[in-house]
Amino acid sequence: MIGALADALLRFTERQDGESPYLTAIESMAILRTDHPRPPMHRLSQPALCIVAQGAKWATFGAERLEYRAGQALVVGVETPSVGRVFEARPGQPCLVLMLGLDLAMLRSVAEALDPPPTPSGVAGRGVFVAQVGDGLADCALRLVRLLDTPQAIPMLYPIIMREICYWLLAGPQGGEVARLVLATSPSQNLVAAIHRLRERFREPIRVEDLAQAARMSPSALHRQFKALTSLSPLQYQKRLRLLEARRLMISTGVNVESAAFEVGYESPSQFSREYARMFGAPPKRDVKLMLATIGEGPAQAAGLKPGDVVLAVDGSRVSTLEGFYKKLWDRARPDTRVELTVLQGAEIRTLTLQPVDRMDTLLKPAGI
Repeated sequence: MIGALADALLRFTERQDGESPYLTAIESMAILRTDHPRPPMHRLSQPALCIVAQGAKWATFGAERLEYRAGQALVVGVETPSVGRVFEARPGQPCLVLMLGLDLAMLRSVAEALDPPPTPSGVAGRGVFVAQVGDGLADCALRLVRLLDTPQAIPMLYPIIMREICYWLLAGPQGGEVARLVLATSPSQNLVAAIHRLRERFREPIRVEDLAQAARMSPSALHRQFKALTSLSPLQYQKRLRLLEARRLMISTGVNVESAAFEVGYESPSQFSREYARMFGAPPKRDVKLMLATIGEGPAQAAGLKPGDVVLAVDGSRVSTLEGFYKKLWDRARPDTRVELTVLQGAEIRTLTLQPVDRMDTLLKPAGI
């Protein structure tokens, strides 16, 4: 069944003109295809089901790293910062992933309708885990992909298939873990409320005592169960939210380091820069330049790319957005290859040859490594 899903995803991606990940006519569903391993990406993960049909990925949550391959899925039941990477993909056998947003209210509705209802696991556990994709779940995923061929049927059939997916998740080996995250009678619901409070007010100073009061538990219990669920302490969670938002602001709006630091709640730009470098591997200015491919003496400048140039195409494939540029570049760029950029410099269209480098060679490393 996983093989059939991989074939369906491959056919879908080959018909698309844009860049992966591909958004679909189903609002909460996207499809990832990559023909080469990609560099690690920091993100704020939302509740989702990520089914690997071909290739392999890993994701880290705090200090915990989870690998999931063809026939497995990453289940994310709580909003949490993460780092993810495709590490197994090659031309002719790309990594193919179906990404579905999880409706926790629908999961709760299905759980409460089951007879007997699932029993939430009694031990505080992670809000993310890797699950095997059985035939029932794989069949649902395949029907969703095929449903894209008849968009007029999506409003009627998509909710039915999603409820079936919820059933298979709750009826599977990790059903108790899923139930713990969604049932109102589960102690984790109070903890999820505290996480939402922290997410909404991450710019403000926090007191663990206030979060504990929101979760209706002692500060020590909150700290222990919060870390069990997210792999991060409350303060670590807040710090990562702040740094992710600051990085987004600097890249998307061009604000300077100090402004970004103050915007996300830091009082000391120097402390912000230290913590930013620990998380992303380089100080803010350097990291943003790397992300924008304009670092001095880097591959972009060596190729002749200048600030103000407009990139029109990567290896002959047109791009129209910054996001599209990076997706096409990461699909092609490896240290042993060269990439041709078609750029507009002033009034002249030129072709520049970019020699990629391994970004890991440019990052700051702890002493002794």
